[in-house]
Amino acid sequence: MSERTRDDQLRQTRRSATAGLLGTALEFLDFTMYGIVASVVLGRVFFPGGDPFAAEMGAMATFGVAYIARPIGAIVLGHLGDRVGRKRLLLFTIVLMGTSTFLIGCLPSYASIGPLAPVALVVLRLAQGFSAAGEQAGSSTLTAEHAPARTRGFYTSFTNAGTILGNFLGHAAFIPVLAMPEADLLAWGWRLPFLGSAAGMVIVVFLRAGLRDADVFVAVKAAERDPAPLRELFQDNWKNLIRVALCGLMAAPPAISAVFGLSYGTRVVGLDAALLVALTTISLGVGTVTIPFWAILADRIGRRPVFIVGVLMGGAVLFLKFHFISEKNLPLLVLSQCVLVFFFMAGYATQLSIYTEMFPTKVRFSGVAIGTQLGLVLAGFTPALSYAVLQPGPIGWLPVAILGAVCCLVASAAAFSARETRGMSLERLDGEVREAKSLP
Repeated sequence: MSERTRDDQLRQTRRSATAGLLGTALEFLDFTMYGIVASVVLGRVFFPGGDPFAAEMGAMATFGVAYIARPIGAIVLGHLGDRVGRKRLLLFTIVLMGTSTFLIGCLPSYASIGPLAPVALVVLRLAQGFSAAGEQAGSSTLTAEHAPARTRGFYTSFTNAGTILGNFLGHAAFIPVLAMPEADLLAWGWRLPFLGSAAGMVIVVFLRAGLRDADVFVAVKAAERDPAPLRELFQDNWKNLIRVALCGLMAAPPAISAVFGLSYGTRVVGLDAALLVALTTISLGVGTVTIPFWAILADRIGRRPVFIVGVLMGGAVLFLKFHFISEKNLPLLVLSQCVLVFFFMAGYATQLSIYTEMFPTKVRFSGVAIGTQLGLVLAGFTPALSYAVLQPGPIGWLPVAILGAVCCLVASAAAFSARETRGMSLERLDGEVREAKSLP
């Protein structure tokens, strides 16, 4: 490889990693903001009625409904991403996500247009979920295919660093909003962060316009006369598809902690919502800068040990967090939240490098997209499921923490069953797949 070619590859890798960071940050900014308003606002704006519990459940269900669209989006966008290219699909996903979020901020309330308000809200949440299914998988795939083998874990981690950055920015945006008078908050205040997110969409579109598909993908696409990525994925790669789906269950405890934890802390325990959001914001700020260091460690010692230790430890700390919420012990709640995020960052740092290295190039986008979203279906509904298993009393949160811990155990076992691929080139992995298929 010439010096000019290496420099060009590095530029594409850095631009792809930066676009993946910001694009995924925008995706999770949108989802985080929606989780917050679902916990404290939407029940009263879009689901009025005499039963506060029913209104809360309706708002929580709209949070989860986006996860129904994710598997559908993964199938459609993953298939197209493997057939027509990563760049085109990533431009589409970011525009759809940004537009849907902006329109949620413009949506009239139930008092203005009646039942059409929650219906329109559900439609926009479905659009968010559809686009999100391709965003994370596509950006990690494109970055992994551009990145050098020895530092692929580091660059691929930028995509999931975007998830934490988006969570951080979403919580930070709502600290001043939640401090507003309640009448202003319900009338228009909650809409401001949704409207402002449109600026992020413009930046990401600009960055992705200067990208191209990686050489390894272009070569595979040119060699395929009749590409059928979905057929090959389900026929030859179903075991890794199941592994990815089960590893994706690691997203359930963070969803329980962030969405249900906020609702439980405010509605059941009586803590201040703005305070809880501020505490989560602090921990996410720590988590954002932690991910690259976990990824560097994974490039040196392997993806599996970093993922497994981080996820198992995060599941254990979830019990401590809910205990300190129920006790209203704010200093130890801050500490447990920071430790929780610190360990889960190990999983987020290695998750996408594990996934992208499981699949050959011709089905990588669809494999990562579909496998991830199958696992996230449960994660999307765990806040509502947590309310279903919540018990009365000071330790009524225990079944909720057990639910999160079980998800961590399953995800860790799935990662343990996977092959360690640290430092392997994607061309070598593709060659091994071809050799295995040629054997009688």
